[in-house]
Amino acid sequence: MVQAYILIQTEVGRAAAVAQKIAGLPGVTNSEDVTGPYDVIVRAEAETMDDLGKLVVARVQSIDGITRTLTCPVVRL
Repeated sequence: MVQAYILIQTEVGRAAAVAQKIAGLPGVTNSEDVTGPYDVIVRAEAETMDDLGKLVVARVQSIDGITRTLTCPVVRL
């Protein structure tokens, strides 16, 4: 299982709506609107890195109001 944090920048005033919409996507375990350089932080999981990429590109990035994403895979050191 691959887990990652997805840091999201949104259009002004859209963070809460984006966080709520993302929360309903399969593979998303948590979605919060936050303050700072990013507007939404998402915790997601997938079977493989390819599946994680598909989640981000095909599902998350297609949500209206998102301007930029940064995906940070979790590593176990």
